[in-house]
Amino acid sequence: MSRRCELSGKAVQWGNSVSHANNKTRRQFYPNLNQVSLISDALKQTVHLRVSSHALRSVEVRGGLDAYLLKARDGELSARALKLKRQIAKKTAAAAAS
Repeated sequence: MSRRCELSGKAVQWGNSVSHANNKTRRQFYPNLNQVSLISDALKQTVHLRVSSHALRSVEVRGGLDAYLLKARDGELSARALKLKRQIAKKTAAAAAS
């Protein structure tokens, strides 16, 4: 399983650990990923995603999973999230048309 957020695209970053003596050793900075269940109002189902804490807060601020996915750029979403976005867009378009 990759260490990448499925919604925001946050991934592992690399940098240096710098000691008091200014010695530099390479290290990795991992995103704070959590396995969460989010509810999609348009699809009327729960979705299990691996999401960073930052993205989870953004989902809450934007007003839920549906609103977050519809505003998110396609490049930062995972394949599963992109598929969800398309399903949600189709459902909302069908609901608006009827």
